[in-house]
Amino acid sequence: MTGEPDELPRLRAQVYALQARLDRRQRREVTVRMLRRIGAAVLIAVTAFALVMSVVGIWSARTALNTDRWVATVAPLPQDPEVALAVADFATVKLFEAVDVEQRLRAVLPEQAAFVAGPLASQLHAPVRATAAEVLASEQFQRVWIELNRRAHQRALAVIEGDSELVSVHRDRVEIDLLPLINEMLRTLSAQLPTLFGRQLSLPDLSSGEIPADLRVRVQDSLGVTLPENFARFTVYDSGQLWAAQQAVATAKRSLVLFLLSTLVLLVLALLVSLDRRRTALQLGLWLVIAAVAVTAVLRAVRDQILQSMPEGLYRDGAADVLTAVFSQLRTRGWQMLWTGALLALLMYVIGPGRGPMWLRRKTVKAWSAIRVGVQAVAAHGPHWTAQHLDAVRVGGVAVAVVLALLLSSWTALLSIVVVLAAYELLVTVFALRATRTG
Repeated sequence: MTGEPDELPRLRAQVYALQARLDRRQRREVTVRMLRRIGAAVLIAVTAFALVMSVVGIWSARTALNTDRWVATVAPLPQDPEVALAVADFATVKLFEAVDVEQRLRAVLPEQAAFVAGPLASQLHAPVRATAAEVLASEQFQRVWIELNRRAHQRALAVIEGDSELVSVHRDRVEIDLLPLINEMLRTLSAQLPTLFGRQLSLPDLSSGEIPADLRVRVQDSLGVTLPENFARFTVYDSGQLWAAQQAVATAKRSLVLFLLSTLVLLVLALLVSLDRRRTALQLGLWLVIAAVAVTAVLRAVRDQILQSMPEGLYRDGAADVLTAVFSQLRTRGWQMLWTGALLALLMYVIGPGRGPMWLRRKTVKAWSAIRVGVQAVAAHGPHWTAQHLDAVRVGGVAVAVVLALLLSSWTALLSIVVVLAAYELLVTVFALRATRTG
């Protein structure tokens, strides 16, 4: 008993030491859990942006950086009214710059009528522009257009090495040569207005899609003029940023597979670090929505910057339609990512333990039960009711079809409405007949 007073302080010290060790362990566990939550949140946010950027990279590799897909994307552009109008206007202006139409008219008109050469030259702008639009819309030029863009894209991909007759890619601009269009315009005008040139022009026929390497020389020789070095070259973008952007895209293409694998690793790592994978998946959905909106805003800003570099009017409107066509598939993928993220976040929220999700699940179960009871009631009594009110049901179907036809005026919609209406009328008729026989 004499040792008890000494034993009590020792036991108290041991208890304090154990409590301190337990506190440190609890604090360590709390710190680790907090770090895991933060780490998972950061990783999943980076993963979402990486997923969206992967979609952009895949689109770039499959469309913007693939010549065949690029040609397929831009092939319909001459049929676009805005694009055709802009290109036709540009070609007309360049043609009148190269061919001194007023002087040629003055040469063929009598001396007394030479004063009308100027007004006549001005009046020729409209028919020449119409001829350019006609050439653009022709099937023959469609083959030329495809070959022109194929060559242009192949040269543009080289960037630094893109020294071509069809496209010139420098650190400060990209130029597309529309001389093949001028050639076809001259051929058409020479047939329609032979007196404009004083003779029938001998120009190469490009209807097969083949563009001769000496086209510029042959056009010069036929017209008897020396064309400027930049004649018919349309600058589609004029900024040093283009060169840097193309370099970045080329780098991204080379490292696309590694980027995709890194994105997958980030996703797996985020799920492993996470303490609540449902919550992490919900965060992934929300960040996908944010990332899709952010990347879309950046692409829209790039589009606006490109358009601002264009002259206002026809050229800018045509360029806007071109960009819309080029980015259409990427825009679709962006919407898909956005809806995927929203649905994932909604699903993870609904299966969660909160009061809101539990209330929503109860209401969903009740609604499903009510729908099932309603379907059973319709299955039990619907045929007889349909047989008794067959005329009203048929008329109701026709009335709905008429309303839809008034709202949807396209031929495809009208054909779909007719097919659905015919199927509906047949279905209710068979439904009623079966009820009559069984009754």
